[in-house]
Amino acid sequence: MAVHKRALAHLSRLASVLPIPRPGESLPLGLPALRPGPLPRARSRRPPGRLRVSLRASIAEGAAAEVFTASAGGAVLTGWALFLGAGPGVVGLLGALPLAAAVLHVPAAHLTRALGRRRVAVVAIGASRLVWLPLVLLPFAPLSEGAKLASLVALTAASAVAGVVGNHAWTAWMGDLVPTRVRGRYFGARTVALTVTGTLAAFAAGILLDAFAEDRPRVLAGLAAVASLAGAASVVLLLRQHDPPDASEDPRGVGLAAAMAVLRDPVARPLVRYQLAWNAAVGVAAGFFAYHMLAHLRMGFALTAAHGIGIAVVRVATAPMWGRAVDRLGSRPVLAFCSLGISAVPAIWLVVTPDRLWPLAIEAVLAGALWAGHGIASFDLPFDLSPRNGRPIYLAVFATAGGLGFAVASAFGGLLAAALPPTVFFFGTDWTPVHALFLLSAAARFGAAMLAHPIPEPGAQGVAQLLRIFGGAVRRLLRPTF
Repeated sequence: MAVHKRALAHLSRLASVLPIPRPGESLPLGLPALRPGPLPRARSRRPPGRLRVSLRASIAEGAAAEVFTASAGGAVLTGWALFLGAGPGVVGLLGALPLAAAVLHVPAAHLTRALGRRRVAVVAIGASRLVWLPLVLLPFAPLSEGAKLASLVALTAASAVAGVVGNHAWTAWMGDLVPTRVRGRYFGARTVALTVTGTLAAFAAGILLDAFAEDRPRVLAGLAAVASLAGAASVVLLLRQHDPPDASEDPRGVGLAAAMAVLRDPVARPLVRYQLAWNAAVGVAAGFFAYHMLAHLRMGFALTAAHGIGIAVVRVATAPMWGRAVDRLGSRPVLAFCSLGISAVPAIWLVVTPDRLWPLAIEAVLAGALWAGHGIASFDLPFDLSPRNGRPIYLAVFATAGGLGFAVASAFGGLLAAALPPTVFFFGTDWTPVHALFLLSAAARFGAAMLAHPIPEPGAQGVAQLLRIFGGAVRRLLRPTF
């Protein structure tokens, strides 16, 4: 039982990070509580009745959010773009918007403090999902293809902006709603439920798009209707959750002066640099994985979703291992090691062709395992480097730095893909602009990984110690027993 609770706590930390868009992987629109601090080990006291209703409603609301993202994001959003004739530049923009909107964290904090956490969360999260309703009629509207594509971009941008505002308020709300004594166990169980729901919904959407390829406008409209219904359900479930007293007032405030003070902090500055560089390195190609799978590799929506499911399964399976490594050695060595490993992942895509898809199985295992460790370490490290009283503004600055890097790099990647020739024949292979972005992303990730080493985490050990522990574990695994 103790091992089971620790595993759930590690899963909760994995679920708490801002997700990186991956092909076929659901993009959660909510993040667990960021305000109160690292997730402690759970104790067995049961929460009171009113709180139990709220916690159960939160799990159901998260499941509704996963259905929404499976029906409106990821590969389905790329499918909308391809159906409306979008080029690489627009595809890159659509993939970048959910994370690029993270630059609005500081203004969102102002709005949350002015209007209240629950009110902002319900209105903004509801708006971010219900804004998808016009897409039900978009395929049949008497508009030009360009006007329809512009409408898709505008609705995606509106959803992303409202999502950031709502998620910031939601994290503050959940920080006080979920008791410390059960937080690790609760968010771990929530992660499992949401992972199962999201992967099944994404796979079902992929099968529908492939099975009714000749009637794709109606399928896309139907998925938009499902997304809107899931959004309406999430609003009802949010309203079923009560709002406890706010116990996390920050005397430093969340204004520009407080943000500048964070940037001057010598402890926080290395992490800000890493966040900016790392998210830029990821963002330059992040929006093109699903596009490449659908447009160039001709994998279809179901196989694209299956690839995302494989990544999700590996992430969940390896999360407890990475959680123990972070607890024992610190976040920095895990972050540095996983960043270095992830830098090689885009290079695998360079050898994948429509007739040679098997390297994607290796990529799914490596990406799932390394992103799991990276996610847990990048969740814990900001807490370790931010003072308790100033935690909201520190976390907002870290998220803003990541969103800014992602937004600028994504825009650059889209422009570069549009400017390059459609294909270049080299070494007996046709290379596309997407391949150039994958190569650029791999090199930039390697450079950004080097910035993880100078982050001053108190008590953290080195990457060499992490490698020694892994080596010992492998030797014990391979040692014959009689």
